[in-house]
Amino acid sequence: MAASDEVLSQVLRSPPSSPHPITYQWLLPNTRGLDNFFKVMDGFVKPSQDTYPTPPPSPPHDSGPALHTSNSDAMQQDSQSMSNERNGHKHEVSIFLAATEAFSKKNTNCSIQESLDRFAPLMSSSRAQGIPVRAYISVALGCPFEGPETDPHVVADLAVKLLEMGADEISVADTTGMGTAPRTGKLLRTLSEAGVRNEDLALHFHDTFGQALLNTMVSLDHGIRTFDSAVGGLGGCPYSPGATGNVATEDLVYMLHSLGAKTGIDLDEMCRIGEWITTEIGKGNASSAGRATLARLRREEHEGSANSINIHDLTSLGSNKTKKVLKNARIELTHIALSRTHGNDLEGE
Repeated sequence: MAASDEVLSQVLRSPPSSPHPITYQWLLPNTRGLDNFFKVMDGFVKPSQDTYPTPPPSPPHDSGPALHTSNSDAMQQDSQSMSNERNGHKHEVSIFLAATEAFSKKNTNCSIQESLDRFAPLMSSSRAQGIPVRAYISVALGCPFEGPETDPHVVADLAVKLLEMGADEISVADTTGMGTAPRTGKLLRTLSEAGVRNEDLALHFHDTFGQALLNTMVSLDHGIRTFDSAVGGLGGCPYSPGATGNVATEDLVYMLHSLGAKTGIDLDEMCRIGEWITTEIGKGNASSAGRATLARLRREEHEGSANSINIHDLTSLGSNKTKKVLKNARIELTHIALSRTHGNDLEGE
């Protein structure tokens, strides 16, 4: 997080092109981080092209107040300063605390209550500036220091307190990947009994023990519709020994599409992104769906290239035999295209 301000500055100066607005989340450990965040955000206020120009000054002989003058430029700057939008994209701040005392002290060097006290002014300042706040509750389904039986009532109590403090969303995190289907279900029921709405929750699963997708299914059945993931299964936590990365976005999307859910995500492109980023940082691609999809894409590209070469060569011959082969090739290629389209329709419904 040491270079977060540089990353934020770059995003504000040169935002990536996107057909839809991107929401950036900035993880802030304390008020110092929030101050740096506001400093960078306030330093970038793009003038609006829709504001009215300020009228010319009053004539020199008029000693009275200028009539019909406008402070719209200043109002526009104040409006943008108190908004989470810059260059058409949205920005949110994220905070994190733990559901066990041992992990809290290892991760943030303070108790759970001290974490709440520390984040209260940060959340208040963020909301005053129009910046949404997302709060993470770590080790909600198991702690590397206190074991797998994290008390669900502690998690629910923290979620209620954070919402009352002004959090816009609570991400309940299985940081260690210890979560199981029965304990995930129990935690979600406890949250509901405490008055926490499904709309205010996101689930954040790690796949250390291969349970992330199963726990996602349990959450879907409970009514949760927001899930965290990472391309290529990247991620992890230095204070959770042995924990692997987040559930892979590719695996999550593949499963959701198989259930008929609409995600708006192009799985093929997501798999290409996963391959690119894991290669760039020298990590293995942990996504099973990603690796399988990439293998299919390479095979299709190879077959498409071979068919193009064969069709080109055969066309130059111009024989009846060639025409018959070309006819068969067209039928086969059309069938592949229809199958692919049909598959996408099924995934998108």
